[in-house]
Amino acid sequence: MQAPYLDQITLYPIKSLAGISVNQWPVTPRGLQYDRQWMLVDQKGRFLSQRQLPQMSLIETAITEHQLILSANGVENLTLALAPKKEEERAVSIWNDQCMSWRVSKTADEWLSDVLNCACQLVYQPQHHTRLIDQNFGTPSDQIYFSDGFPFLLISDSSLTSLNSAMNLSLPMSRFRPNLVITNCPGYAEDFWREIQLGEISFRLPKPCSRCAITTIDTTTGLMGKEPLSTLNRLRKWHNQVFFGQNAIHDNTGVLRIGDPLRVNREGPQQPPIDADS
Repeated sequence: MQAPYLDQITLYPIKSLAGISVNQWPVTPRGLQYDRQWMLVDQKGRFLSQRQLPQMSLIETAITEHQLILSANGVENLTLALAPKKEEERAVSIWNDQCMSWRVSKTADEWLSDVLNCACQLVYQPQHHTRLIDQNFGTPSDQIYFSDGFPFLLISDSSLTSLNSAMNLSLPMSRFRPNLVITNCPGYAEDFWREIQLGEISFRLPKPCSRCAITTIDTTTGLMGKEPLSTLNRLRKWHNQVFFGQNAIHDNTGVLRIGDPLRVNREGPQQPPIDADS
């Protein structure tokens, strides 16, 4: 059997909007370049996601050399600069974190508010603003933009195959919004990985990813269902949460490429310990 390797790379420039699949991509100190560097907030500066607005999943994103392009059915594309100019600073909140951001533009706010039928603003986090990873799991040098908590989410395709078999369904990997998909390893092998190397980038896997209702949203319709949470609740529940995939923190910058071999440098007990009493 061929050794495990990196099979998919996906970045999500705007938190909770559709992602972009790439063959190779730079890794910066905060993760994949541009990954969740933009975010939608409400009028009070609180982050918005598919949890409140499932239709966010239907807005496509694309990146050119200098532009971020948003597209949605029935409207003209919205084109934004990859390096916005500072016009207005805005304090925003994401979960328990408070951080500063820049409002992108009135045009962006109007386009997104119209498409989503909800008043919202688009904000951007410049590189000189700091948001640390939870220090229970990271170090003072570990930083992120607007991702929930970690710069990377990693899942093996065999884990999805196993879950789909248990559900008797064929849900796509996009339901789970990973950045990195690994192939040629046993199902849920990533539960045991603690330190890995993909090509020239090394990673720590500090904790499993708890899953929410976003995984139940059909990304082609924006409608919610019961799966995969129903099956995860039966098979992957621990401490009243369900888990699928592993959060990851990178130790260095460089470039990730599809086909990069995976080397497991350290393993540990299964996380979550789903065979233990919950």
